[in-house]
Amino acid sequence: MNAAITKLQNSKEYTLKVANGMPEEKYGFKPVPDEMSFGEQLLHISSNLGWLTSSYITSNKSPVEKAATPVQRKEEILQVINKTYDFAIAALKSFEAAHLADTVSFFAGTKTKLQVINLISDHQTHHRAQMIVYLRLNGIKPPKYVGW
Repeated sequence: MNAAITKLQNSKEYTLKVANGMPEEKYGFKPVPDEMSFGEQLLHISSNLGWLTSSYITSNKSPVEKAATPVQRKEEILQVINKTYDFAIAALKSFEAAHLADTVSFFAGTKTKLQVINLISDHQTHHRAQMIVYLRLNGIKPPKYVGW
């Protein structure tokens, strides 16, 4: 579990560096109309992290839910990111490793809790990679990778 906790802590740090790299006036940037904007990508990561954690890792309620009026300002989005990562990190810290093989019903079929923890990491990586491209399309050098 220590490796998963450290990985999530590093993911938080890296996500915040990526988020801070984009100026607020570019948070609405999207490379094509069908894609999420930079800010929407960050909120999607947070929403998914909160949902997966509260649904499969802990019984505690996620601090972030999809709002009727989406968060728009950079500072508000950064607060959402911090709250959600802190929630997920705390959940992993209290999670008992003996339950990693426990299975849960998931929309993609039965999965173990370990698979859900791995999905949390994969999902963040997928969307953060898109945001790195968004930074580059705006002439912004992405931050150095933080992992493991």
